Amino acid sequence: MSTTSTPTIDPGDARDQEVTNARPGRDRGISAKMAARLMGLLILAGWFTYGPGAAITDAIVTVPDALANVAANQTTFTAGAVMMLLNSAAVVGIGVIVFPVLKLHSERVALGYLATRVMEGTFLAVGVISLLAMTGLSEAYAAADATARSHLEALGAFAVQVNDLAYQTGMATLGVCSVFLCALLFRTGLLPRALAAWGVIGYGVFAIGMVLDMFGLGVGTVLTIPGGLFELVFAGWLIVKGFTASACERPAAAAQSEAEVR
Repeated sequence: MSTTSTPTIDPGDARDQEVTNARPGRDRGISAKMAARLMGLLILAGWFTYGPGAAITDAIVTVPDALANVAANQTTFTAGAVMMLLNSAAVVGIGVIVFPVLKLHSERVALGYLATRVMEGTFLAVGVISLLAMTGLSEAYAAADATARSHLEALGAFAVQVNDLAYQTGMATLGVCSVFLCALLFRTGLLPRALAAWGVIGYGVFAIGMVLDMFGLGVGTVLTIPGGLFELVFAGWLIVKGFTASACERPAAAAQSEAEVR
């Protein structure tokens, strides 16, 4: 009669395997350091796509005979609009990339920030699409009589206004939610507190400026300076330094301890 032996499992090995399996995020996704670097790069990408793109399109549409100018510079105008659209992809990517890091500290803020970035990208894209409609209007303008041209010019001016309002709405929404983001970074120590406090103030002033611009007060450009400078410094910090390592480790360690208890 043959006998079969039952393999034995060392309790220590079993515990090690259980801890390994319980470690949140281990060998899945990207590290907090990589997320920070990607976030910083995407912030800069947004600056260097939307800013120059908006400068190109604004120079073409902010003249008395805008539709004729769009027709004469259609390739340049379209290139500027495409650059602005690339920014929408970048800002949505920011929310996606940083979501796992923020979720470890506050799922509510993580979801809110992601949703706001998606809203921002959507509003900005709607504005750009409105501008792109001017290319069709410009073609009709060339063949239209004086009466039709007057109507087309009104539609062109409306397209520019839609883009302005979409930008202001997207930026105001981003500014409000980014106040909560920076407050979380301050509270958790993911960012040096002086830098995070600057972000709270800068984004708050930025959001106020955008809301005031919606009412035609025209102070948004000045009030964007504190928040704009913060974003550039923030992006550089994330690329070079990343989030504070100890702040990233604490919630992970707590989650691991909880998993071991279970």
